[in-house]
Amino acid sequence: MKLLVTGGAGYVGSVCAAVLLEAGHEVTIIDNFTTGNREAVPANARLVEGDVADVADEVLSEGGFDGVVHFAARSLVGESVEIPADYWEHNVVTSLKLLNAMRAHGVNNLVFSSTAATYGEPQQVPITEDMPTQPTNPYGASKLSIDYIITSFAKAYGLGATSLRYFNVAGAYGLIGENREVETHLIPLVLQVALSHRDKIFMFGDDYPTTDGTAVRDYIHIRDLAEAHLLALESNEPGTHRIYNLGSGDGYSVKQVIEMCREVTGHEIPAEIAPRRAGDPATLVASSEKIKAELGWNPTRTDLRTIVTDAWNFTKQLGDKSHSAKR
Repeated sequence: MKLLVTGGAGYVGSVCAAVLLEAGHEVTIIDNFTTGNREAVPANARLVEGDVADVADEVLSEGGFDGVVHFAARSLVGESVEIPADYWEHNVVTSLKLLNAMRAHGVNNLVFSSTAATYGEPQQVPITEDMPTQPTNPYGASKLSIDYIITSFAKAYGLGATSLRYFNVAGAYGLIGENREVETHLIPLVLQVALSHRDKIFMFGDDYPTTDGTAVRDYIHIRDLAEAHLLALESNEPGTHRIYNLGSGDGYSVKQVIEMCREVTGHEIPAEIAPRRAGDPATLVASSEKIKAELGWNPTRTDLRTIVTDAWNFTKQLGDKSHSAKR
């Protein structure tokens, strides 16, 4: 297939672009490099630099595109609360422009990068796709809004689409991994301590109703995640919008993650208890049974040691390219 990948220089987008290329697809990436890394763009991909809102129509007008994988987005929860206008503009408005460009040029196959943040604070776990969507921040609300837009385009215009709601994506795929200027994810932050790029890691709350008092999250390996995008692209049907959770189904606590990072890196990694953060649920674990049953998705890298080892092997080889090294 000839594919357009938006945000293909970001963490998830670049790994998925690489996997799509390995599967024999032709990939054009649009990225404006606000958060993406040039070195993450796969060598065999064609790169168009710019905003999706500005250049998607021109790129798709070339013709021959079989599908779009839409990753490009603003994705910092805290920032979305402080500057929500940016999130409505760059996530919702941009996605609407992309969908209209697809419609104008007869491209009918979409995979959308969504998020577990669409659920908000769930009443029970594991979280299934039929649970209420009650996002607690503009980031989650913007992604949910795009899901509604996609559903309406599927019904009215015959779009074939899949939204994949990620839980905590982690790990690396060879020389592609997490390397952001603003890092908020636990595993890369802990590994920055191991590299002496920061002094210690904070554990926000140790009084949750969990086995060790720290919050529990579901970590999904980036390579397993990429496989789900491939399966979705190959099975989308016109007029249908499917929504699937992507997680491992296992929960690991903050303390367990830090301890595993200590084992893998051989560093002591000082950790300090800090107050809970507002809006942090005690436990977030996905049920991915639906995509396993319907698409045959089979994640094989869900073991925490595998995830941390792959992330560490990527992180320690970055050297001066690591954004955290420049702090």
